[in-house]
Amino acid sequence: MRKGFFMAKASDNIKVYRNEGGPVISTVNRRVIQQDGLTFKDIDGTGEVNAVNDWRLPAADRAAAYVKKLTVREKIAQLFISDWRMAKYAPSGPAAAMAPKEKVTDESGILDEGEFRGKTIFGEQYLPGTSTLLKEWFNRHVILRANATPTDLADWMNQADAVCEECEHFIPVAAASNSRNENGELVFGMNDAGGVFATYPGTLGIAAAVKGYRIDIVDKFAETIRREWNACGLRKGYMYMADTVTDPRWQRTYGTFGEDPALISEIMEHIIPRIQGSDHGVTADGVAVTTKHFPGGGARENGFDPHYAAGQWNVYATEGSLEKYHLPPFQVAVKAGTSSIMPYYSKPAAAKSKPQHDLEGNVIDLEPYGFAYNRYFIDTMLRGQMGFQGYINSDTGIVHNMCWGVDMLDIPERIGFAVTNAGVDVISGLFDNEAGMEAYNRGKNGYYETHKVPDGFTADQLVLTDEALDRAVTRTLTELFELGMFENPYRDPAEAEALVATPSDWDAAAEAHRRSVVLLKNDGTLPLTAEKTAGRKVYAEAFNKNPEQAAAATAALREMLGDLTLTDTPADADFALLMVTPSSGEYFNATPGYLELDICEDKTVCNVDTEGKPTAETHKETTLAGAGRLADIAAAVHGNGGKVISNINVTLAWEVGNVERISDALTVGFDTYPSATLDVIFGRFAPTGKLPITLPRGDEVLAVNADGVCISPNDVPGFDKDQYMPDSLKDENGKAYAYRDAAGNYYEYGFGLNY
Repeated sequence: MRKGFFMAKASDNIKVYRNEGGPVISTVNRRVIQQDGLTFKDIDGTGEVNAVNDWRLPAADRAAAYVKKLTVREKIAQLFISDWRMAKYAPSGPAAAMAPKEKVTDESGILDEGEFRGKTIFGEQYLPGTSTLLKEWFNRHVILRANATPTDLADWMNQADAVCEECEHFIPVAAASNSRNENGELVFGMNDAGGVFATYPGTLGIAAAVKGYRIDIVDKFAETIRREWNACGLRKGYMYMADTVTDPRWQRTYGTFGEDPALISEIMEHIIPRIQGSDHGVTADGVAVTTKHFPGGGARENGFDPHYAAGQWNVYATEGSLEKYHLPPFQVAVKAGTSSIMPYYSKPAAAKSKPQHDLEGNVIDLEPYGFAYNRYFIDTMLRGQMGFQGYINSDTGIVHNMCWGVDMLDIPERIGFAVTNAGVDVISGLFDNEAGMEAYNRGKNGYYETHKVPDGFTADQLVLTDEALDRAVTRTLTELFELGMFENPYRDPAEAEALVATPSDWDAAAEAHRRSVVLLKNDGTLPLTAEKTAGRKVYAEAFNKNPEQAAAATAALREMLGDLTLTDTPADADFALLMVTPSSGEYFNATPGYLELDICEDKTVCNVDTEGKPTAETHKETTLAGAGRLADIAAAVHGNGGKVISNINVTLAWEVGNVERISDALTVGFDTYPSATLDVIFGRFAPTGKLPITLPRGDEVLAVNADGVCISPNDVPGFDKDQYMPDSLKDENGKAYAYRDAAGNYYEYGFGLNY
């Protein structure tokens, strides 16, 4: 048990000082300085009002002054960010296997003081207790993934900052989180938490709602995030994705705003200033935004994920696709003042790409380095041409298992190459303090006088220089000063809980759910009004890849339909309501073939080799357990003269033919609440949503030839793919890619029916 000189729970011991016309000062045990009728916090431990402690000075000036006072080890600790845990919540994801059998906490029971050892997909590491991490290692950047209550988040942040106040040099904890305000299956590393804060549909659903209605949906969404997160002391979000979906098999599609760079850009223009608190950067009541994944992760090679070697390439098979489809949303994010940008893991594939141009019309040298190591993309394009002034936060694991293009370097060299050469400011993955120190020492001790410099590199690219170190730390400290976290890091847990419960925020989220529903097909069956269902029987079933989840969802669905006359026999039903939730692949497990988009069960598909090319070997894929029963149910209902209404949850650009063909009416949602979908189906809310992505016709438009080249280009969004498709696949309207239903409608970007 760690013994501090503050009482057990920091939240109960916060002292607050108010400056007229200036910031609130809050502290648990840090000395304050009274001067000129004002109160200052003794941040640097000098007891003086100086350039570091004086809140009247610009944040950048204060950060530059503080960097000069920090030790080299303290500065190196600021380069790294990794997952951390809260004592009340079990670790999730890959770290769960590392958890010790017995839990050890501080005296408050809030901080986890156990020691973790183990190996994950991101690398192998020993992790100390929280107090050791903060006081001895001096790390300050952590990622919180626990789906915690507002009270627990505020308590944890307060407790951690109180520990930081015990250090000679005070730097508050900069806790980042992936988004927490959307509905969906909780997936480590993508959306770790949900359902606690005001909960909107998935980001695809937000895009669908905006496309069919108004951008103010995003305004309300962003303003809610800012208020809720700030109230809990959570001040940095790994959100949102400015990526344009161009390969439909990309696993991360569901976390995007779809396939239209113009719509994504409009959303970035609105969402970033309203989360951060201004249109020129973060404010004292804002939350810092990390826009990801530069220069766009959507240009996957046949959907392969860059956590694995097969997905290490971004392929630009179409001339000009990078600047036309992928860069524009990031340019808007920069203009909107995003505080940080996260480059993607992958590297550009020059051999498989057509010429691409930067913002000045120059042909880009597609050097085969992961984008966090790629100086041309970060320094020349992002900073020099786009004018980005914030800091670069790498994706998780780049110096260990996802070191694409620099695998010939050792870990200290990768750190040096990323920070010194490419301009990365925070490296995500592990707390590589010692490797960072080694990268620094190699620039001082003549290491490369006795060790060979790897071919293709120079020694000064591979060491961590004082200039690069100070630059990186100054940038991240500037953000913390701008956020007011040095002066006022503490939050009231009760206030946080009350604010997150604000009814108007939840009402706005509920409306967004209803507006996210897209009506794709309707023969007049919908809306299913009370007059239509009077005296009629309804069969209701939910389908999922996981049979247990399907059973639970079916029970919940039937309970929501309790006012209707339900039947367990499709042949007796006048209406069947089928809720279809497919799923394909696993984020942290490579699939043996291409990610399957067909809604199917036990479908035989080809394997792929190590180069991503199809092989003669096959395996079976299931995206929906019981998919074959859909047609049987529909046949029974139709045999009784009834109608089939289906809803598909769209997290990927599904091939919907197996559902559309058996349905008289079809809606889609995007991690939309079932209750909101039922509101649309039963006419309690008229549908307004429009598709944010194009749904592909079938396997024929996703076919990959023997050379690994897809018949529809991976780097072009669905709404533009037809211009590159072979004429043999085009119909009488010149369309090939989008699915066409029995009514002749194409399920392409922007489509959606109304009542």
